[in-house]
Amino acid sequence: MAIQKQFLKSKKECKVTFSLALEDAQTVQVCGAFNNWNGEKLPLKKLKNGTFKGSIKLPLNNSYEFKYLVNGTTWINENDADDLVWNDYAASKNSLIEL
Repeated sequence: MAIQKQFLKSKKECKVTFSLALEDAQTVQVCGAFNNWNGEKLPLKKLKNGTFKGSIKLPLNNSYEFKYLVNGTTWINENDADDLVWNDYAASKNSLIEL
């Protein structure tokens, strides 16, 4: 798992690239505060090597909770997240990215 942040000089945004190696998975979506937990807005593309990858531009000076949704049924946190935070609604921890 990996997150890459590319801070854009011309805008107050950061291009965040999510990457997750799951050869046996069929689909991976990123669900989070930045897309109202709707993974259809950020599906990751499966590459030939079995890694899922996708990017989104997010405003700076914010933090966002998110999780990966694998095959529409399994929630996974990001090991390289900036932090893990408790979410009362889900009764579990979510990954956190800070920009």
